[in-house]
Amino acid sequence: MKRIISILVIALAFTIHTNAQEGVKTVSLEQTKGEFTQKALTLSEGSYVFEVSNNQAAKEVGLVLVPKGKDASKPENHIKTAYVTTVVKEGKTEKTNVTKLSKGEYVYFCPLNPTPQYTLTVK
Repeated sequence: MKRIISILVIALAFTIHTNAQEGVKTVSLEQTKGEFTQKALTLSEGSYVFEVSNNQAAKEVGLVLVPKGKDASKPENHIKTAYVTTVVKEGKTEKTNVTKLSKGEYVYFCPLNPTPQYTLTVK
């Protein structure tokens, strides 16, 4: 009986994880020295995973996403799910968690490889 319950729990967990990933789109971003190669983004409302590549930008890079108009220097304004799950080492690519974006404007930047703030528009 315990084995059956264990199997059901694992199957349910897999189903929830799989359903959570449905409809999630990936946005690829590349960083070089002092900048992202993508200077602006326009996306549809929905759920996204950001994939950040470090192309000889710095020893380590990351990603910060903030609703436009909020103070980007304050971590409490950052969208935490848009942080890469591991800092991106030189020559590597890392992903963020799933981030749900609503209509509006956001800014994205990297504080480790100091970049300008770029605009992400969600329509």
